[in-house]
Amino acid sequence: MPALAPRLGGGPYNTAIALGRLGSPAAFCSRVSTDAFGDALLAGLRAAGVDVRHVQRGDEPTTLAVASIGADGSAGYSFYIDGTADRLFSAPSRFPDGVRAMSFGTCSLVLEPGATAYEQLMRDAAEHGVCTVLDPNIRSGLIPDADSYRDRFRGWLPSVTLLKVSEEDARWLGGTPQEWLASGPAAVVVTRGGDGLRVYTRGGVEVSVPGVAVDVVDTIGAGDTVNAALLHALDARDALSADAVAGLGADDWETVLRFAARAAAITCSRAGAEPPYARELHEA
Repeated sequence: MPALAPRLGGGPYNTAIALGRLGSPAAFCSRVSTDAFGDALLAGLRAAGVDVRHVQRGDEPTTLAVASIGADGSAGYSFYIDGTADRLFSAPSRFPDGVRAMSFGTCSLVLEPGATAYEQLMRDAAEHGVCTVLDPNIRSGLIPDADSYRDRFRGWLPSVTLLKVSEEDARWLGGTPQEWLASGPAAVVVTRGGDGLRVYTRGGVEVSVPGVAVDVVDTIGAGDTVNAALLHALDARDALSADAVAGLGADDWETVLRFAARAAAITCSRAGAEPPYARELHEA
């Protein structure tokens, strides 16, 4: 049996860490255990400059995911989720001042009762004009009823500004970027592993960029890094709104996607979810 090496992680958590390391003002809104793992998660957020004032705490244990790394660096997961702290998240009664974008996804939108709370938070954010990013990041082993989840996913789309999916997620979910755009999102970004990224927008723009070649250690956190890089680059263009996202031209999207591809490649070059710092992208 290989030795277990603890790593901090979780989809939205990794996105928050990546945003902080890129220099974007970021806050994390979830529920974290008071156990040693939970303390370590909070310490990681603080080290990245992420605001943790909105984190809820609970005595329940931390959710654990055991990753098995394949020869190509891809990861398979086993989850330990029964009675864990994060799934008992409750939506805050009001948004913090100054929130311009919120990112959702992965297990948090599967595990009840927290999934319903996050879903309501996403709908409320959209109604308040907040830019919403959805990364389903499908973990099929956690989804007992695939058809019901797919229906639920389609019900989220009217509240989504930017949808990001991997090619694998897209195949599992069914549908096409054009169909999803017709349901609400201003843009759909599809990640294609080493082959790069492609965007489709409501305004009719379609742009692809290649991946960045690196020696892959593992792919853990690469998609989460893409989420953060997209938000960071869109914010730099004052494009954190549905109209602005839909209105970006091909040249802007090419720059945004190339930035995201470089950031993800750096994450893939090291073990665990270790997103890059801004200085590493400037040096690349």
